[in-house]
Amino acid sequence: MSVATTTSPAVGSFYVSRSRSRRAVPPIRMAIRSNIVSVAPLLTKLQNDSATPLPVLRHVADAMTADMRAGLATDGGSDLKMILSYVDSLPSGNEKGLFYALDLGGTNFRVLRVQLGGKEERVVATEFEQVSIPQELMFGTSEELFDFIASGLANFAQKEGGKFHLPDGRIREIGFTFSFPVKQTSIDSGILIKWTKGFAVSGTAGRDVVACLNEAMERLGLDMRVSALVNDTVGTLAGARYWDDDVMVAVILGTGTNACYVERIDAIPKLHGAKSSSGRTIVNTEWGAFSNGIPLTVYDRDMDAASINPGEQIFEKTISGMYIGEIARRVLLKMAEEGALFGKSVPEKLSTPFALRTPDLCAMHQDSSDDLQSVGSILYDVVGAESSLSARKIVVEVCDAIVKRGGRLAGAGIVGILQKMEEDSRGLIFGKRTVVAMDGGLYEHYPQYRRYLKDAVRELLGSEISKNIVVEHSKDGSGIGAALLAATNSKYDHGY
Repeated sequence: MSVATTTSPAVGSFYVSRSRSRRAVPPIRMAIRSNIVSVAPLLTKLQNDSATPLPVLRHVADAMTADMRAGLATDGGSDLKMILSYVDSLPSGNEKGLFYALDLGGTNFRVLRVQLGGKEERVVATEFEQVSIPQELMFGTSEELFDFIASGLANFAQKEGGKFHLPDGRIREIGFTFSFPVKQTSIDSGILIKWTKGFAVSGTAGRDVVACLNEAMERLGLDMRVSALVNDTVGTLAGARYWDDDVMVAVILGTGTNACYVERIDAIPKLHGAKSSSGRTIVNTEWGAFSNGIPLTVYDRDMDAASINPGEQIFEKTISGMYIGEIARRVLLKMAEEGALFGKSVPEKLSTPFALRTPDLCAMHQDSSDDLQSVGSILYDVVGAESSLSARKIVVEVCDAIVKRGGRLAGAGIVGILQKMEEDSRGLIFGKRTVVAMDGGLYEHYPQYRRYLKDAVRELLGSEISKNIVVEHSKDGSGIGAALLAATNSKYDHGY
């Protein structure tokens, strides 16, 4: 078992720099001649096809609202699944005690513990570890995988001490973030639909993943139980809400993307009159599947056709970190082939799918030097392209067109969610301070993307209403959202 203290890549992962060092740009580069005249029409067409003027943004926001309603009315009613989280109680700040979180979302899992001290002390202490999952277990049996995870939890629990204290007579409670397709049936149960992300574990599909983990812990004699099964976006909302009661929406913009929000139970027709103690719940939109009215280019269509899920996740493919760099690579390849952007020859590496990553775009976009030296270095280092200054300027324009569309569309999606909530609550969203908690490396590390997103929200809502809408990076940096939901749904009283 390999243990580290770094967080694992998940839906919000996004790395700003590569580990390799940038090589110096050779002086010969200045001799490269780009045929800028023949590239110009390709750039203009890209900018026109990906443009997001206010009418386009308004259409996207309205379509998001309509698709949300259709997805709440009936399962399969729209592209948006509108999955019920069964989270009826959100953290209030009164929670006390020791709680654990387990995050399983890829080839690593993360375990965390947090000591909560109520309103006065809030988060007293946190600790976490990351554990690598051996590849053979990704193709093994359900029992083998969950036994391994339970043993990782047991090893972590054994190191408990210092500021962490479990009162006598209690068992440890866990918030379980499980980032695979699940049909949730209650706050602490969910049926696995299928494994994704390279997992092919036998004997789990159709089973309750919480029961699988609880049984594995019982086999080890580990005194723990899962009290909340949560989606990572739901965990983000809970973590942000713990610090700020005005948080109503959470959005992850990283490698992938998703959004969730607080919904009234009586506004969910497919619940058929079900009740909750608070009269509300968190709904996981799975908004990456949205597709209505999005301006697409030939590069988007070609990338989608070549993907493992053609015709699916169109919103995600235009706004998330996984794809923004690849769209740019396809644009630059066409410009190199048809417009000699990098001289007479086409750099071989430029033909490799996903060779240019969104963090590379981000780094190039930050270059404000007169000769765009960083842009030249990255092009040479990453795709082997010699570039003139005029070519580098074109490259920055390409980055900007794609990132501007992504950020503005994400902003329109957020307004679509807020509109839906406002229509049902008659002034309770736009009429007071409402916070949208943002998480994920793309939002955190790409300043132009962040600015374009906020610009779109402001344009759509107008200056007065947008003063009440706060879009901010989540304070839940340590990932305690799932542990907080374990606390909120604890079978024990907090008032000891």
